[in-house]
Amino acid sequence: MPRIFGTDIPGKKRIAFALRYIYGVGPTRADAIVAEAGFNEAMRADQLTEQDINRIMAICGEKGFKVEGDLRREVIGDIKRLQNIRCYRGIRHLRGLPVRGQRTSTNARTRKGARKTVGVVRSKE
Repeated sequence: MPRIFGTDIPGKKRIAFALRYIYGVGPTRADAIVAEAGFNEAMRADQLTEQDINRIMAICGEKGFKVEGDLRREVIGDIKRLQNIRCYRGIRHLRGLPVRGQRTSTNARTRKGARKTVGVVRSKE
């Protein structure tokens, strides 16, 4: 199982699909990396040599792709900035509610978490 940018990529998958396991590399970037490196499209990730892995990392550096730690830090920094300036999106992030205008009276369970029962009081008689 090769390790690129601190991420273990699955060895049995083709390179274009295995590269997608790296945070910040999607289908388009993965295909661009494979094309520029000149790999055979049928080649599997466990067939990569140390030179091939270095070539992939060099291509990402040349193209200026932000991946893994750098990208995660940037995204977290952007969210923290929104929270600090107390803008609408930042407040939604703070409260754990949907940020991009989705409805919340129904749905939004992924963001809000499990249902919490509010206001039900039973008297002891």
